[in-house]
Amino acid sequence: MATKQLMVPATWGIRSSFHSLIALLVAFLVIASIYVTQNSGVLVEDRTSKSKSSGDYLSRCNLFSGKWVFDNKSYPLYKEKECTFMSDQLACEKFGRKDLNYQNWRWQPHQCDLPRFNATLLLERLRNKRLMFVGDSLNRGQWVSMVCLVDSVIPPGLQSMHQHRNGSLHIFKAIEYNATIEFYWAPLLVESNSDDPVYHRVDDRTVRVQGIEKHARHWTDADILVFNTYLWWRRAQMTVLWGSFERPDGIYKRVDMPRVYEMALKTWSDWLEVHVNRTKTQMFFVSMSPTHQKALEWGGDGGQNCYNETEPIFKEGYRGEASCPEIMRVVEKTLDDLRTRGLNVQMINITQLSEYRKEGHPSIYRKQWEPLKEEQVSKPSGYADCIHWCLPGVPDVWNELLYASIINL
Repeated sequence: MATKQLMVPATWGIRSSFHSLIALLVAFLVIASIYVTQNSGVLVEDRTSKSKSSGDYLSRCNLFSGKWVFDNKSYPLYKEKECTFMSDQLACEKFGRKDLNYQNWRWQPHQCDLPRFNATLLLERLRNKRLMFVGDSLNRGQWVSMVCLVDSVIPPGLQSMHQHRNGSLHIFKAIEYNATIEFYWAPLLVESNSDDPVYHRVDDRTVRVQGIEKHARHWTDADILVFNTYLWWRRAQMTVLWGSFERPDGIYKRVDMPRVYEMALKTWSDWLEVHVNRTKTQMFFVSMSPTHQKALEWGGDGGQNCYNETEPIFKEGYRGEASCPEIMRVVEKTLDDLRTRGLNVQMINITQLSEYRKEGHPSIYRKQWEPLKEEQVSKPSGYADCIHWCLPGVPDVWNELLYASIINL
């Protein structure tokens, strides 16, 4: 009996082969898709992590813990004589200081490098924006430093300087960038009887701890705000006014430190919470600037101060008596409280690094309203300025720290 053979039409074989090819192609595409997806996920993760790592640079490295390194190759960052808007109060070389090593110290954090100041990059970040320093004469010194740092890359005629409100407000403008770097005089942040930019030395300092609108209306539209206030609070008590300076029915009361300081910062922080545009404004608070008025504190002679000092203090962790940890804690607590309210004010902690720089002050090499008289120059123990800082010098590093924070935001 003949065996029947199942005859498969030729078209079936072709169709089967075609289906096999389709199946193989689909399988290949699925495998390739999975591979690409997985690898693209890795690539995306890598880009994200790199972006995150650059953004987290400041959180991973404590820029405020380090040491001073003598560097006369890359410092100073500008020349005193070449800064168009240098202040006579800070121009130590101009007024006779011969030892200029104070200009050549570089701050070196322990665990990383401080980004080198790039004036052009900063001006690009500030294009069509306002950077504003608010506070006392130490903050004004930092503002002068910042102006000198950027002035060096701006062609002549493309910058301007104007004063407003009887000298309370100074506005430097980089015309090509439509950017301003401003300083507003408010030594206690809240309203006080020391608000006049010229006539502010009064025996009985009085503050309206609940009054800030007079000053704050000038800050409202700034894009970057840099605050400080400490020097003018250095006393055991202060008179607090509830009421107005213009009316005779105000209530005056003596309040101990640091309670009055807490009250003022509460008013300041409440104003920020209500008025600051959180999507636009970046904010910083510069910690207390130390003074070097007693040489005994660093092993010098009794009755001497910063005059004739030529080197920093090299003992790590040194802190003078004039720097008050209690005041620092008030600031830290205020900024922590603001964060719980969704507002970030970043601390620029200049205190410890500035403590080491006992030789960085103007001493007798300065002009306040007039140059010191010969009799005053001969008595540095009474007339040396050991509070403010020579430029170029320590405030340039404060601005390098500020710059590092701005470009990493």
